Amino acid sequence: MTSSVQIVSMTGFARVQVTQAGQAFSWELRSVNGRGLDIKLKLPPGLEAMEFTLRNLAAKRLRRGNVTGTLTLKRELPAAVQPDVMALERVKALAVELAQAIPGAPPPRAELLLALPGVMRNVSAQDRDEIGDEIAAAVEAAFLEAVDGLVASRAAEGQNLFTIVCTHLREIEALHEAACLEGATQAELLYARLSAQLAELLAGAQGLPEERLAQEVALLATKADVREELDRLSAHIASAKALLTEGEGIGRKFDFLVQEFNREANTLCSKSASITLTNIGLALKAAIEQLREQVQNIE
Repeated sequence: MTSSVQIVSMTGFARVQVTQAGQAFSWELRSVNGRGLDIKLKLPPGLEAMEFTLRNLAAKRLRRGNVTGTLTLKRELPAAVQPDVMALERVKALAVELAQAIPGAPPPRAELLLALPGVMRNVSAQDRDEIGDEIAAAVEAAFLEAVDGLVASRAAEGQNLFTIVCTHLREIEALHEAACLEGATQAELLYARLSAQLAELLAGAQGLPEERLAQEVALLATKADVREELDRLSAHIASAKALLTEGEGIGRKFDFLVQEFNREANTLCSKSASITLTNIGLALKAAIEQLREQVQNIE
């Protein structure tokens, strides 16, 4: 297996900043592992209608992962300023009434009336629910650029992931070979153990005939035979290597395969007739768990 194989991680990040038609904004996309593809976008007021289109665009480039995207407005379009006519009329009438009631008071000045709170208000493009086609097109183009960046980030992380997965597979393969060597001695260990136990129990009395002892050992050896589990584990290792050569879109298959790895390691430990084989089985379980943690990040 070589690092030229393209594995894609579900973990990635991308950021794009754009200024268009006086509007500055930025896209941030983040993704982590997930069972399927879940895309959630946070859009500012006035752009919510674009969410469906943007999600479909992202879904064409991504297979799996929990993806979150945030569009942030850095500064708004120049705001339009207009008076609140009703508020202005009320304030003017009150000012005139007060001026008439106070002897020698000057008439109300327009600039002072307009400066009063509530008389003038800003009307932004978002307040009017008017987003120009130029801005919408720029938002979509920037989003596509951010998606491209996210795809590249996930691919780069996938290369690191490939190296780590291969390392864990080599460790599992080495432990499998050690288990095969130790598993071949199970019958001898059982024979020696049963002989010692009988000698201790009988305490000098006549022991079992050699033929009967061999039968008992054969029964125990059959129950403790781990060759089938080791053969299946060997097949799983070969399947994992084959999956790695496929490259993209292997995450779900690999995840299921690692579950089978773990099942064989558990059975190996339960059947073990020696501390050495048990320790190998425990080391296998630890290595498989490390592999599983990495495999869950593969797209």
